[in-house]
Amino acid sequence: MPTFTAADGTRLACHVRGEGEPLVVLPGGPMRASAYLGDLGGLTARRRLILLDLRGTGDSATPADPASYRCDRLVDDVEMLRAHMGLDHMDVLAHSAGASLAILYAAAHPDRVRRLALITGNPSALGLHATPEERLAAARLRAAEPWFEGAFPALEAWLTGSGDFDEVFMPFFHGRWDAAARAHVAATGEQTNDEAADRYFAEGAFTPDTTRAALRALAAPVLVYAGELDGGPGPALARRTAEAFPHAEVAVQPGAGHYPWLDDPEWFVRRTVGFLDA
Repeated sequence: MPTFTAADGTRLACHVRGEGEPLVVLPGGPMRASAYLGDLGGLTARRRLILLDLRGTGDSATPADPASYRCDRLVDDVEMLRAHMGLDHMDVLAHSAGASLAILYAAAHPDRVRRLALITGNPSALGLHATPEERLAAARLRAAEPWFEGAFPALEAWLTGSGDFDEVFMPFFHGRWDAAARAHVAATGEQTNDEAADRYFAEGAFTPDTTRAALRALAAPVLVYAGELDGGPGPALARRTAEAFPHAEVAVQPGAGHYPWLDDPEWFVRRTVGFLDA
């Protein structure tokens, strides 16, 4: 397990798995340990994954300044990882909330990114957000599922502000609500730093107009990847996200939710590797 020191002295860790060309992986959550990503559906057979544990998560240390959990403050940690691993340029894959970090990194260091894959990415860094209406429209696609009637009212209440987050609606985040999905959900609590998650999207983290202007210098190809059944981002939001990059393509995985490597590993690996190796 490689470790390195951030600019503020925080000890950071990453996990290296697999064979092939290196692929730096930024986890979502926000602020969930990279362990939840596993081998990304078998992507380790084609790429050497360098999975960063963001500060305060997994095997990385807790910083002295909790304000450093804010997404924009983490960009320097990614750059320190690149330098520590000796990569002049790097392919980057980011999941969910990690996509906003990857977008900020690409805007700050466009010459260091060779290819960028945003997997069901949260595009808050671009001033884009999934609306409650979009999320509920995606949820209604699951009306035939046996758990739908018990889960949809709780999801609707949460999204409209009249109810709290409830694990009863977690099946909406998965294309297949099977044993693997249940285990994935069960591990969330122990893998997530709640304080850090609360600060990740704090006020001041994003300046969308500045970021969009900086991204005009990004020569790297970008893959904006959505699950057909995911409400945030859904395919429509993924297409709007792709418009922010000079060279972007959109992929929509059939029948997938927010964790597409769990829903159909072969489809996910084939499409992702096809982009990375193009």
